[in-house]
Amino acid sequence: MPLSDHEQRLFEQIEQSLSEDPQFASAVRAHDPAHVTRRRFILAGVVTVIGIAVVIGTVIVGDDVAKWGAPIGAVLMFGGLILGLWAQRRGSNVKLKAVDGKASRTTGGAKGPKPGGFTSRMEERWRRRRDNGDIF
Repeated sequence: MPLSDHEQRLFEQIEQSLSEDPQFASAVRAHDPAHVTRRRFILAGVVTVIGIAVVIGTVIVGDDVAKWGAPIGAVLMFGGLILGLWAQRRGSNVKLKAVDGKASRTTGGAKGPKPGGFTSRMEERWRRRRDNGDIF
């Protein structure tokens, strides 16, 4: 439903006053799911590049350092890649939800069985068996 002209003017005034408040802008930006995901991607990239640098540096330096340097670099690379995949997964499932004027973030994690998922199908079969007396 579109806003009336009066409501639209009020909305623009509120938006203008909030955009001029730097403290509000930084608070919103700090909790913005896109901003958090971007920070995690950058961190994942930095950790992965450091891991690659450690592996390459160990190979260049020599044998004594390669005993501990290469495994540490490999773990850093793997950790950075896992962090990047985790950030991508969390970033794609995040939604903002407003309830009673308070915004909260929900993730797409498993909160219960999906309507057409495996668990709900098995529960439905179990109910039909129990209702028909076909349990044992």
